[in-house]
Amino acid sequence: MDKRQAIGSWLSGPRAAMEEAGADFGYRGEQLGLPEDGPGSLARPGRRLGALAVDWGLCLLIAYGLITDGYGQATSNWALLVFFVMSLLTVGTIGFTPGKRLLGLRVVALDTGTVHPGRALVRTVLLCLAVPALVWDRDGRGLHDRLARTVEVRI
Repeated sequence: MDKRQAIGSWLSGPRAAMEEAGADFGYRGEQLGLPEDGPGSLARPGRRLGALAVDWGLCLLIAYGLITDGYGQATSNWALLVFFVMSLLTVGTIGFTPGKRLLGLRVVALDTGTVHPGRALVRTVLLCLAVPALVWDRDGRGLHDRLARTVEVRI
């Protein structure tokens, strides 16, 4: 291997280097038994972040307009509490938040297909901590989804 190949593999990342060496990683969600694309496939990060932004904006509007009557540090704290309650209730009952529904996403349990309130509680608490949601596995699932044994899929 010459220096250009070594630098190229370093710049493109370990996955690209392994694929060049002949490793087959498959598509995202294959290990979970999900289809590659279409309904039921693993949700892409852009849609998931968009749904989170819609949900956070909605919670911020509720906190701003109904609870604090102005913007300050308390508004953000109340928005987090509203987000927690909204996410817990909606994901635990119907499987999606308003932002997820708007962008065509749903949270499902890997084994049963429906998310019961206990799993929704674990997922929501870890999501509100933010750090577990930023740690992803090979399939793109956050640590909050892995620990709750859930996955976000397209509707």
